[in-house]
Amino acid sequence: MKTFKILGLLLSYPEVEMISHLDELVTVLEAEKLLPGRHLKKIAAFTRDLGSRDIYELQENYVELFDRGRGHCLQLFEHIHGESRDRGQAMVNLAETYATKGLYVSSGDLPDYLPLFLEYLSLCPPDEALEFLGDPINVIAAIGVKLNKRQSSYAVVFDALAALSKVKPDRAMMEKLRLEPLESISNDELDAEWAEAGAFDNDDLKPDDCADCNAFPNATEALQTIVHENINGGQ
Repeated sequence: MKTFKILGLLLSYPEVEMISHLDELVTVLEAEKLLPGRHLKKIAAFTRDLGSRDIYELQENYVELFDRGRGHCLQLFEHIHGESRDRGQAMVNLAETYATKGLYVSSGDLPDYLPLFLEYLSLCPPDEALEFLGDPINVIAAIGVKLNKRQSSYAVVFDALAALSKVKPDRAMMEKLRLEPLESISNDELDAEWAEAGAFDNDDLKPDDCADCNAFPNATEALQTIVHENINGGQ
């Protein structure tokens, strides 16, 4: 399923190549029909907005949103384990899971990077992908809530992921994030909520049992592959 791969690309650092192929990416999303209609329309509008902006403006905005501070960090385990030793073991477990499918994390990559997770989902059977998306859905949805409060156009991608997940985000947690001023929500408070709600395991795992953590993958395929397959009628 290319839908997850494309959503991951849209959450990656904006590069000229990706921006120049936004129309083709939307065409693939429309062909797969995995996204609910209203979310597909919002994603299409989001891509048009990306395509209308200066690349340097896009890159600056991306860094400001996702690379400065933890609130919108795309490293999923940052929201769950912080700097604890559990995070390191969870990373190892993810990388090992990738290896079982012949996917290997390069030395400069971290397995819990959200676009990398979405790349993994694109390689899974549809039902498995939609179910596995539920594991970190509280983290994903919370980032979306905070981006919505900042009126960031990137929020639509997170909203689309929440809509796809078979497991729905914790309502009480999301409502608290919506009602409280963003500045008043401390990292410690959020970390406590992730732990209480089993943010990455939906209660399937024990809080300290990282040996059982599932994983996403490495090996993001080149953007040209998606465009080439689309142009040539590949599935």
